Amino acid sequence: MTFLLATRQSGAVLAIAMALACTQATAQASGHDRASLERRVQSVGTLIESSSAARQIEASGVAGARERRDSARLIHREAARLVEAGDLALASELLTQAAREMIAGARMSKPEQIAQDKHKRDFEARLDSTKALLKAQQRITKEKGAGAEAQQATQSIEQQLAQAEELAGKEEFEKARPLLERAYLMTRVSIESMRRGDTLVRSLNFGSKKEEYEYEIDRNDTHRMLVTVLLADRKEAGTLPATIPGLLEASADLRRQAEGKASAGDHEAGIQLLESSTRELVRAIRAGGVYVPG
Repeated sequence: MTFLLATRQSGAVLAIAMALACTQATAQASGHDRASLERRVQSVGTLIESSSAARQIEASGVAGARERRDSARLIHREAARLVEAGDLALASELLTQAAREMIAGARMSKPEQIAQDKHKRDFEARLDSTKALLKAQQRITKEKGAGAEAQQATQSIEQQLAQAEELAGKEEFEKARPLLERAYLMTRVSIESMRRGDTLVRSLNFGSKKEEYEYEIDRNDTHRMLVTVLLADRKEAGTLPATIPGLLEASADLRRQAEGKASAGDHEAGIQLLESSTRELVRAIRAGGVYVPG
């Protein structure tokens, strides 16, 4: 079904769909063989970073398409870490979801090619990715022996997913999507926070300070999106805690400083400033009554 849908899209989307079909077939044939999964990590990485679809997304300037690519990057990073850790079944699932996120991004970069059932397809793609990431988040929580607060975050994510699926079952996608987006962003933030400082992740993904800076930009963006999604309703209702605007302004100022340092070639200083900026966002999220690790 995924392949048939993709044949109606651009050549870039078709290429990704073929790669996805190939990677799924490889996974089935290999039975999660480590060597095969390591090759899949490389091929999906190429798909995300240098394929025709990657170039199409980058050139389109469509924010939603680029966000899907960022999502694919995060999922791919976690899959690579899981291969190293020996959790091959979950790694295989995440690699498939990373490719699906790229399909969704490539579709969004060509809006005129989106069919009438766009909302349903996009919801299902995001739902699948969120569930796959949630499995990884639960695994990390157990691995690190996280406390009651982290488990509470997991329960909150599960509740929001259940509510989103219930609304989607009634085809109320406009109501379901914000709930799903909150669950997705909370899962991303949770994983990224618990993985902070993992030597394995850093050694796998950062070949230079510039690459690490770009990772911190993605992480900061994720937290900023989560703040926007979580606090929008409270702002409209006039119940936003008084401390939050100051925290958000402090975060924005630190980010501006970070971008200035990076522009001057000092990525090390940029990384440190971005980490401080993200910490201010974590404080804002928590002040809004939502626990996230970090």
